[in-house]
Amino acid sequence: MRVGKLGLAVLLGIAITGCSNEDEQVVKEVEENIEQVDAEEEVDETTTTVVEEEQFEYYYPLTGIGTNDESVHQRAVAVMVNNHPNARPQTGLTQADLVYEMLTEGDITRLLAFYQSDIPAKVGPVRSARHDFIELSDGYDALYVYHGTYTILEQKLRNGLIDNISGSYHDNDGTVFERANYRKAPHNSYLLFDGLNGVATDRYNYSVTNEVGIPPLPFTSDDEETSGDDVQSVMITYSNSYYATVEYVYDQMQEKYTRFTGEDQTKDFESDTPVLIDNIMIVEMNHQIIDEVGRRDINLQSGGKGYLLQKGKLQEIDWQNVDGRILPFKDGQHVKFLPGKTWINIIPTSPGLAGAVSTGNE
Repeated sequence: MRVGKLGLAVLLGIAITGCSNEDEQVVKEVEENIEQVDAEEEVDETTTTVVEEEQFEYYYPLTGIGTNDESVHQRAVAVMVNNHPNARPQTGLTQADLVYEMLTEGDITRLLAFYQSDIPAKVGPVRSARHDFIELSDGYDALYVYHGTYTILEQKLRNGLIDNISGSYHDNDGTVFERANYRKAPHNSYLLFDGLNGVATDRYNYSVTNEVGIPPLPFTSDDEETSGDDVQSVMITYSNSYYATVEYVYDQMQEKYTRFTGEDQTKDFESDTPVLIDNIMIVEMNHQIIDEVGRRDINLQSGGKGYLLQKGKLQEIDWQNVDGRILPFKDGQHVKFLPGKTWINIIPTSPGLAGAVSTGNE
């Protein structure tokens, strides 16, 4: 047992009053112990622990997370992910850096999921292309992956509208696409990432790296505070159908948002891992029906109103299209994203934010 300085002093006093000359050596040893304790306590009082921040050579452009891995130069891949009720739960959404969600036909939304920092083995179900999603993919110079589309758009894609790979030309080939036997078409086509780069380079002569680097999204530094009103949950109503509502709920323990469609939490089909999100944008845009099928043309250029959710706070923002990317602004200045994953929900201006979005604190 270690004896404290006070204890040693008492022992010394006893030793002095009760020792003869021949016991002087004992007194000397006690004095040395006291000096040692003094020295140790002096060190304890003055020594501080310095924790150095980890230094990174790169930052992933779509998440702002630091890395020393040269995979930061991997070209982004944008995948059209099916969001029909028969396609849920999907595979691979938990690893997407960035996701756009917006209506296609009727009241069913579709997802455009970007992968760059965290590549899953499989993503899907993969669904057909739409021109608005192509425009968003092009804003990130991403390789666009889809499965089928209508004739006019398919011809444009074949003529080089954007670098793309379609499941229609690789259907169930086992290299880039496979059909799951537990779902029915068109809700069972999945992208296989392991074979994607080889097919992209060997068959299509596409680049799969970006040595110049993808222009990064604007991200905050660690010492910047999040602004807005305390809001714990937000619901988006695309229609009154049970499958057409989206809810984001803030998890205070994880400091991230969970996502629900209807009453079902958005989780990975294979791992049962929930989708966790750091930034959520909800923006209103003008939607127009352009044909008898009900396809839409969405005005991605005009700018407009929106909400930004971060760390349990909601703030009103304006959105602008900057080089093909939908970004938040306030008073003419960028509102920065938190490092992490981002989802952007696009809703029609009618009913708009006031009619389609509700908030809660329970």
